[in-house]
Amino acid sequence: MSSKTDKIAALLADLGLNERRENGVDGYYAGYFACFNRGLFYEAHEVLEEIWQGQRGAANGAFYKGLIQLAGACVHLARDRKGPAAALLQLARTNLGRYPAAHERLDVGGVLVLIDRWLGKLEAGGVNPLLEEGRPRMELLKG
Repeated sequence: MSSKTDKIAALLADLGLNERRENGVDGYYAGYFACFNRGLFYEAHEVLEEIWQGQRGAANGAFYKGLIQLAGACVHLARDRKGPAAALLQLARTNLGRYPAAHERLDVGGVLVLIDRWLGKLEAGGVNPLLEEGRPRMELLKG
């Protein structure tokens, strides 16, 4: 295992998760949301990248990429870098917009509404929506 993989496994363990499927959800996928909802956006990106690496050309490749881009946009917003955040939000919107309103137990429609609202704020006047609204939360739908 690489040191990055070891660090991610340790992070998941700290969150009370592991790499295996629990309750029908991949541990890395669950870890993404656990990190994201705690404001650990960089870590959320890193955790989900573990799945995305093997899924790039598969059916969910763009889905995972869109979620990674959303977390990356939040990293930029936390550092008040609005331009790069807006660019990543656009990419996330494009990638997530390929999927149905509910996909992989995620309310994709709700995530797209958030992205559109945040893009609107950034484009309208450069308001940083992360600072204005606080960090967003995403919960998986009941399976």
